Amino acid sequence: MQGKLKWILIINLLLTGFHVSCEELPYQAFSRLKNYTSVKLSPDGSKLAFIQNIQDAGMAVLCSYDLATKETLYLVQSDNEKVLINWFNWANEETILVGVRYAGNRNSTDTVETRLFAIDVKPEREEARLLIKPKSSTFMRKHFSQFQDRVIDLLPEDPQHILVALDLDKPVMPSVYKLNIYTKKKSRIEKGKKLIRSWMTDRQHTLRLGLSIDYKTGETKTFIRENADSDWQSYFEYNAFTDPPIYAVGFALDPNILYFKKYKDDKLSLFKLNLKTKEQQVVFHNPDYDYLGNLVYSKKTKDVVGIGFISDEDNRLFWDDSRNALQQSLDKSLPDTHNFLVSFDTSENKYVLLTINDEIPGTYYIGDRSKNTLTYLFQHYPELDSKELSEHQIVKYTARDGLEIEGYLTLPKKTEGPMATIIFPHGGPTARVTGGFDYWTSFFANQGYVVFRPNFRGSFGYGYDFAYSNLRRWGLEMQDDLEDAVHYLVDKGIADKERVCIVGGSYGGYAAMMGIAKTPDIYKCAVSFAGVSNLEKLFKNSKRYLNKEYVKNRIGGDSEDLQSRSPHYRVKDITSPLLLIHGENDRVVDAEHSRMMAEEMQDEGKTVEYIELENGTHYLSIQRNRHKTFAAMEKFLKTHLN
Repeated sequence: MQGKLKWILIINLLLTGFHVSCEELPYQAFSRLKNYTSVKLSPDGSKLAFIQNIQDAGMAVLCSYDLATKETLYLVQSDNEKVLINWFNWANEETILVGVRYAGNRNSTDTVETRLFAIDVKPEREEARLLIKPKSSTFMRKHFSQFQDRVIDLLPEDPQHILVALDLDKPVMPSVYKLNIYTKKKSRIEKGKKLIRSWMTDRQHTLRLGLSIDYKTGETKTFIRENADSDWQSYFEYNAFTDPPIYAVGFALDPNILYFKKYKDDKLSLFKLNLKTKEQQVVFHNPDYDYLGNLVYSKKTKDVVGIGFISDEDNRLFWDDSRNALQQSLDKSLPDTHNFLVSFDTSENKYVLLTINDEIPGTYYIGDRSKNTLTYLFQHYPELDSKELSEHQIVKYTARDGLEIEGYLTLPKKTEGPMATIIFPHGGPTARVTGGFDYWTSFFANQGYVVFRPNFRGSFGYGYDFAYSNLRRWGLEMQDDLEDAVHYLVDKGIADKERVCIVGGSYGGYAAMMGIAKTPDIYKCAVSFAGVSNLEKLFKNSKRYLNKEYVKNRIGGDSEDLQSRSPHYRVKDITSPLLLIHGENDRVVDAEHSRMMAEEMQDEGKTVEYIELENGTHYLSIQRNRHKTFAAMEKFLKTHLN
């Protein structure tokens, strides 16, 4: 792209929200589902597809928009309750594939189920086609795939077919099928074998790689073959319970080049392997942080043109001149945001750009390289005023054992001495906090609270030793890191030690409950969304699932030890009020964890409020539940921190 981008401002393609500018924005501006999301160009660039969340109706609608005729088609809708849109993608110019998920139950065990649909993008069309149907026999129904939307390859040169992984032959050992998205006929091209759980094709669409996992022993192998007629050979082998992992991430256009991640000097790094010569080469290594990004492919050349990052400094590194020039031009024109190229047409002339930073929740544009234009589309959160949102600061503090911890500090717009503060540990715990807009954090800061999100030990991104220090350490050093964060903020004059609340979801919800149980004098209150309250129950429930040995490896299996690290068994130590919120249909952390915690708190005469969200999931995917959660938190925090 040459010269400065020429701007064209157009009216939002569909609906635009009203704009609010005030010191304290209504919670609904933060708790609304994203107005528009997942914008993708069709292969020839003539259409857009995206999801629109209609707030009043509580629906998610998959839409297509014709850029020439300005015609919008509403293809399929979800109530975000019984069935949710999991993902979508263009199969070809006229058909979109849609993966959906819903809460299920098999043999009295709660499950998540997925299904795969195809829908034609034309005004007069039939209903969406369910692409996989169960066989009529009882035997086959028992082995009907739980996950049916695992598309391995879209086969762009064969617009009628895709490759999918389905465990129709043997549970959790998927075979690979070539599936016609119009007739629904399928033919098996590779039978499940060698405990392979997932498959990968190369850039020529040949099935080349399978990841084998023994769920009992943790033994993990990557099988690769030279071509479709060759034997499978074992490459990367490690034990997932005891060894640093090695991840295959994708092939180059050269079918003999495979990119993979492994640890180098304690940091996860990107390598490439020549399968012919067995030579390995470092592609990217950072001595301070893990490489947690992804490969960036060109639709035009079909090769890897760069890599993406989870980082606050850069979001892409390109070695392709054309892509690098485009990114640099965009960054020069939009210097105050992180600028992500999220979709291209096949020619890579048209593209979709997503811009975001701490104070800009996300804005979509469509670009045309031949016309040198960039056109505004729509925003994630149209009611939010960036002038009322806060930036995040990276800070580091030292834990009691001398370990350095990094975190993100967000101050409200008005600061007056030590302030009411929220410690906001992330979920996972094998995750990490990064910069950019976060709707929870921005909401809390706009309400006038200091927010601190520490990447406590066990977080990913800081090396193997740091990440895997979480093994069987829930409630111990991981919890101490949060307490030490409070002391750091108090010592710096940022936090009012009498007004500190701990808030979190999932693992963060566990940490919130454990915080007021382990150190009741530190926290004035706690909020747990979908938190684990009973590690012993978590371990026992895992025995019904294939990952039970992984759970045991992570949290331990000794009942006495698990009870000592469970908030449910330490309620007598709690003196602070607790707000519990949990989704009724949570398939990640059973709502029973919050129910039991609430009952135990009530039995002990503790101050507790429990809200169970009707049809709620682990991800606050239903609009009314998200609003209800934020309204409850707003009231609770104002009661106990102000």
